[in-house]
Formats: sequence, C-alpha cells, structure tokens
Amino acid sequence: MNHCAFLTLCERGDFVIDDEHAIQPLAELGWRVSTVSWRQVEIPWREFDAVIVRSTWDYWNDVAAFLKALENIDRETRLANPLDTVRWNLEKTYLADLENSGVGIVPTIWPAEVQPDSFAAWSEQLACEDLVIKPVVGANGDKAFRVSAADALERREAISRCFDNRRALVQRFMPHILDEGEYSLFYFNGAFSHAILKVPAPSEFRSQEERGADVQPVAPEKRLLQCGQRALKAIAETPLYARIDFVRNDNGDFVIMELELIEPSMYLRTDPGAPMRFARAIDQRFRPVSRP
Repeated sequence: MNHCAFLTLCERGDFVIDDEHAIQPLAELGWRVSTVSWRQVEIPWREFDAVIVRSTWDYWNDVAAFLKALENIDRETRLANPLDTVRWNLEKTYLADLENSGVGIVPTIWPAEVQPDSFAAWSEQLACEDLVIKPVVGANGDKAFRVSAADALERREAISRCFDNRRALVQRFMPHILDEGEYSLFYFNGAFSHAILKVPAPSEFRSQEERGADVQPVAPEKRLLQCGQRALKAIAETPLYARIDFVRNDNGDFVIMELELIEPSMYLRTDPGAPMRFARAIDQRFRPVSRP
C-alpha cells in the first residue's frame, strides 16, 4: 500500500478541517494517509510516497521555518503543491503576476508602508471610498481591515501600527461581497471539481467559515468557469489542487480575490463526489513514482 502524508498545523485549534473526507477514498485506491504537523521530525519524510500540504494554517507566523520544512520534504519525497508553486503563491504579489497575464483581479495597490494619512490617496487612486488592507503574507482574514479615509484618526493609527513590520496590500472594497458573496472554484490536477458560495456574516466582510460565513454549494455559471480556466492557465505548473476565489465587480464581471495553492480549505463535504475526485488526483499524480 502507498503511504502519503497530509501536512497540518501544529495545534488544530477551532478551525474547520475536512480533509478526513478524502482518507477513505484514498484507501479504496490503495493509499494509507497519515496526518502530521509540518514541524514534525520524528518520521523521516522519505517514508512517505507523497507529502501533501493541507491545513498548515499557522505557517505565516514562521514562514522561514515553513519553507525550510518543505525544502527538507522536497529533498526526500514528492511534494504537492510543488515547492516552486508554494514560493510563488506564498506572497500575494502573485496577484500582480496574474494581472500582468491578463487575468482580472480586484484592483490592488502595493504601498511601501501604511500611514494614517495615506488612506485618502489610496481611495482616490482606486476610485472608491472603502478599502481593504491586508498582509502580503497571511491568511484566514487575519489582520485584514475594511477602512476608509473618513475613519477616525485613532482607528487609522491603530491599523497602521499593525503593519509596522509587515508589508501590506490595499484593495478596492467590493460591495458585492456583502449582497452576493464570494465564489470559490476548486480544481484537482487542472480539472474543475466543485464550487461554493460564501456569504459573510452580518456586520462582517470577511468570508471565512470560522468568522461565521454561510457556505453553500453552487453550480457556477459558464462565465465564472471561463474565468477560472484563464487563471489556471496563468500558473506555471498545473497544481495538484487549486482554489480560486472570485467576486463580482460593478460591471458584472468576475475578478479574483485570491488564488490559493498552498493550504486552502477545499470544502470536500459540500460535494459528494469531491473527496473521490481529490483522491484520484493524488493517485494519478503520485502512483507512477511510488515504491513497489
């Protein structure tokens, strides 16, 4: 039997992790799965036929150690998504690469620093009143703020202090995140699998399930699927898994909020066929090189 590892965070905490839905389908295909911390050192990585980055939702607190762990894994076995893909996707500057490839993204600027008196200039540059400021390296909506130049000076100063030693990006706030929600499309080995719609909780703009968002499976319209395919083509190497988050803009077009290639929650529980599709993608990618 082949043996693969799902990398997870050191302490599970209150996160909703549904990777376990793929374990039985993988067993049916001849795979044994171990769920291990990305920091573990007891088991040699060469004992696994494949290591798959999954719910490593604490890596942004120690990016250097995370990359070093993945480099160690990459030297001893097969890693997914690949190390080069992880390095590219780790910083949200990948959004600029997508935009340069002709893929529509939420309008974004990349300030050298966050200062309380910069908000008005950013609003003018992005042609909007409300903005979203978030870290260049981060996830789960942590340190993401909806702001305005009209906010009290005290709030702008407090937000600025959050980025004293952390790079930020500033985006136009997309109103349809509130009245329609954020769409997530999931792909395994480049093939579309399933989609969900995440609607933020009242008084919230972030669409994470842990922040109270309502999550429902959806059948994406053709135009949204076409946007997803364009984004996938802009990735240098077809990933084992990808989650692409879209929001509708004022023109009715879909633009990318984020392209997740490192540790996205894949909501396998929302589609009965998704766990087996993920298992088959793993099997197709890794079985040809696994040990006899």
